Amino acid sequence: MDELKLSQIIYLIRGQRVMLDSDLAQLYGVETRVFNQAVKRNFSRFPEDFMFQLSFQEFTNLMSQFVTSSLHGGIRKRPYVFTENGIAMLSSVLNSEQAIQMNISIIRIFTKLRSYLVLNNETEKRLTKLEENTEKTFKIIFERLDSVDEIIYPNVPKERKKIGIKKN
Repeated sequence: MDELKLSQIIYLIRGQRVMLDSDLAQLYGVETRVFNQAVKRNFSRFPEDFMFQLSFQEFTNLMSQFVTSSLHGGIRKRPYVFTENGIAMLSSVLNSEQAIQMNISIIRIFTKLRSYLVLNNETEKRLTKLEENTEKTFKIIFERLDSVDEIIYPNVPKERKKIGIKKN
């Protein structure tokens, strides 16, 4: 599966990027039931910040994002979702070659998403700083233009409408 398709099955739930048990099972080449059994046999490896079951409301919201009436062709019970840490832990539970290779790909996607978010935050900070500096610069330019204007045109009335940023 290519990176674009893989990134499309990563959802933002409870402020965390997660993947559904059914999507992971499909990627690893096993049935969701078999996948969940393997996880339940190793339940102590999956604390709440690695894996959690969706609430009814979260599940309903997620189902409404899909065109069909049910999620992935008929799942009626609330799925489990896995965070990046949970997906990393899956490598110790699922040992097939396909699962290992898919796990590596998924972790790479999560890493790229995290890098993108960091870059986006840095860009936003730089733009904010640029806006602040631009405003200060224009204020200085207009003040200087006003003083030059008074030297060049000394007979112009002081009450005339001036251009630029209003002084407070």
